Amino acid sequence: MTPAPEPHGPLDWSPALEARELLGEPVAAALERNAELADEVHVARIDPSLADTEAFCAAYSWPLERSANCVVVKGRRGEEIRTAACIVLSTDRADLNKRVRKLLDVRKLSFMPHEEAVASTRMEHGGIGPLGLPGGWPVYVDEAVGQSPWVVVGSGIRGSKLALPGGLMRELPGVEVLDIAL
Repeated sequence: MTPAPEPHGPLDWSPALEARELLGEPVAAALERNAELADEVHVARIDPSLADTEAFCAAYSWPLERSANCVVVKGRRGEEIRTAACIVLSTDRADLNKRVRKLLDVRKLSFMPHEEAVASTRMEHGGIGPLGLPGGWPVYVDEAVGQSPWVVVGSGIRGSKLALPGGLMRELPGVEVLDIAL
């Protein structure tokens, strides 16, 4: 088992599956299916009103460059709707209009509306992360995320955060690690 990330602020990290109540259902299911992965993922309880990245980092003294955002996007190719998740460091933005649009091979790409993203992922808005995403979705992870020693991401709920080694992102189902940040 990988030791918990170095402490920042008042966060109390536990192995993720030892605090299952702090995980969204799809996140818990993904970790339960992969014990090796689960051994490297930690979870900490947070105030749900501080789930948004900037508020979380400020309140818990967590560096922005060690936090990642997961954005869900969709586009259309003919009658087919194509969906993907993009993971970038909180200090960066995903190049949706050029890089991700071309990867999905769609003419126009947009953020998935909040309600639709919540329904599609079965995760809470503000808690959507890379673990437990629907099968078949491409997950584009920026190179900088994969090189981070630790990165904090959504746990499926607003009341907690996951911490995992950035390199572990390369092992998640459906992941493609590329340069997608602006």
